[in-house]
Amino acid sequence: MDPIKQRIDALREELNRHNHNYYVLNSPQISDKDFDMLMKELELLERNFPQYDDSLSPTHRVGSDLTKGFTQVAHIHPMLSLGNTYSITEVDDFMRRTRQQLMGEDFSIVGEMKFDGTSISLIYENGRLVRAVTRGDGEKGDVVTDNVKTIRSIPLQLSGEGYPQMFEIRGEIVLPWEAFDRLNEERAKNEEPLFANPRNAASGTLKMQNSAEVARRGLDAYFYYMLGENLPCDNHYDNMVKAREWGFKVSDVMTRLDSIEKVDEFINHWDEARKELPVATDGLVFKVNSLRQQLNLGFTAKSPRWAIAYKFQAERALTELKYVSFEVGRTGVITPVANLEPVLLSGTIVKRASLHNEDIIRQLDIHDGDMVYVEKGGEIIPKITGVDTSARKEGVNPIAFVTHCPACGTALQRVEGEAAWVCPNKYACEPQVIGRVEHFVGRRMMNIDGIGEETAELMFNQGLIKNIADLYDLQHEQLVVLDRFANRSANRILEGLEASKSVPFERVLFALSIPYVGETTAKKIARTVGDIDRLMAMTADELTQIEDVGVRIAESILEYFSVEENRAIVERLRAAGLQFAIAEDVAEGRSDKLQGKSIVISGTFTHHSRDEYKALIEKHGGKNVGSISKKTDYVLAGENMGPAKLEKANSLGIKIINEDEFLELIEN
Repeated sequence: MDPIKQRIDALREELNRHNHNYYVLNSPQISDKDFDMLMKELELLERNFPQYDDSLSPTHRVGSDLTKGFTQVAHIHPMLSLGNTYSITEVDDFMRRTRQQLMGEDFSIVGEMKFDGTSISLIYENGRLVRAVTRGDGEKGDVVTDNVKTIRSIPLQLSGEGYPQMFEIRGEIVLPWEAFDRLNEERAKNEEPLFANPRNAASGTLKMQNSAEVARRGLDAYFYYMLGENLPCDNHYDNMVKAREWGFKVSDVMTRLDSIEKVDEFINHWDEARKELPVATDGLVFKVNSLRQQLNLGFTAKSPRWAIAYKFQAERALTELKYVSFEVGRTGVITPVANLEPVLLSGTIVKRASLHNEDIIRQLDIHDGDMVYVEKGGEIIPKITGVDTSARKEGVNPIAFVTHCPACGTALQRVEGEAAWVCPNKYACEPQVIGRVEHFVGRRMMNIDGIGEETAELMFNQGLIKNIADLYDLQHEQLVVLDRFANRSANRILEGLEASKSVPFERVLFALSIPYVGETTAKKIARTVGDIDRLMAMTADELTQIEDVGVRIAESILEYFSVEENRAIVERLRAAGLQFAIAEDVAEGRSDKLQGKSIVISGTFTHHSRDEYKALIEKHGGKNVGSISKKTDYVLAGENMGPAKLEKANSLGIKIINEDEFLELIEN
């Protein structure tokens, strides 16, 4: 081998080892000066012999000052959020529920720290980092590989052996308290706005366009989960031990726990001990250790059934209520907001907190100028939890809920069966129109860049838009004359509108702002019904046959499409070119082989997980049901089927089929 190439390879290996010792093990073996001398030698060799350059060389950790946008890619596996609780009792219930779902099978739990940063997914091929992607919306995220390469605790080339040819590892990008304080000191000197907390600082830093600045700020990363084929071990804990051997920073907090008592001890210990850690934390995570058991437990629409997050109790502060404002949402719901004397809480300055509705105001018995207790739910969202009545001034009045819309003056209406008051002037009330436009153009909906709250308000006030369909009638000459607009701004909006015509049906449906139809529900509806025409023609009974669509959602859909103006908007959007049917590639493989069939799933399986079988049932027109009744057509039974279900199925004469029989049923 060329001696120059040999020296370059040796320097890279040595520098990577010293980086790991310093940033991961906190055990430097050489001085900073000696490290710098090795780095300078490598830089010189790479500059003189560019044919040996490598994007994963330690010299590239400093980043680049070139500015470029981020592309988006779909995650190989969706990055779901965890179900969470603030109650030890509910964690214990999770343990008992897990044992029940595993049919009494023994299992162990891994307890981990929940770091308060921003989630990241890394892809490695042949031991080399090839892609880093943010969580995004859970299904796709931004590619931030260049920025992640600057984080010195993340291995660019894995050490040791035994890693799969390709795998994904997930972790949390954090900004340590020390780096956070230093950054805010710099910003204060420069009279720049301070970061509210390390989480926001980490998230903002990771999305910076200047990777050299990212490198300077001192991000760190902890890793907590591995996915892929041919993982070295059949359980989560041992896989993460292997990851540590390969060079990843895996928290020493990670512990195997084999009983409810051990879990409770773990919580009680770290509730206090966490305050000594060098990074921000907001809770603990508990995961079933066995990968096989994880597979059999499966997922809900939003989170895995084999894991739960315990959130540390929120901090509480006492401050003065200055006044209550009433704000109008995109669906017309009026939300009271407490405007407070600013108070420091969990590292952020809190000035406002939602009071949710009239009933909450009454329950709290809030008066003008009260001293109120403020907490941050999950250390994120401020909320009023009580009033110090001993500090109440004499003669002050209780807070009265408004009777008319604060924006348009229309008399409010109480939503039947709920605590909410709404403004019925849906199509002329400015905040409602603007709110629906903001929702429509959002990243997880139509992803139209350049239209924020101010722009939407400006367009509305200029008479350019009265609803979301009006967006597609906008012309360049109408936009360029708007205040603070130029050719570039106008073109960006028009380009975004054109690109939105390829957004899939489920996101278009979500973007319509049908009350109670969220992102997940919209996806299930779209993939079940296939197109907007079928949806608009469905009855309440037909709608409730769709998974996760209950009576309230069904009634909301019926009410939405009963309004002629909404139907007209849909037709205008369709004429503009938006997608109102699922794409052919999504529809491919669907059938009606299980049409009208109700199927109960019970037991553990070999070929697919429970969630995969549920998806197959839906794909072929069937309905997943949770309990056996006379209306049940089949029970899909795996190993360890519950004896009670078996007995009930036999007593009702319900046909019981195994995995192979089910797969044959949908394939033939």
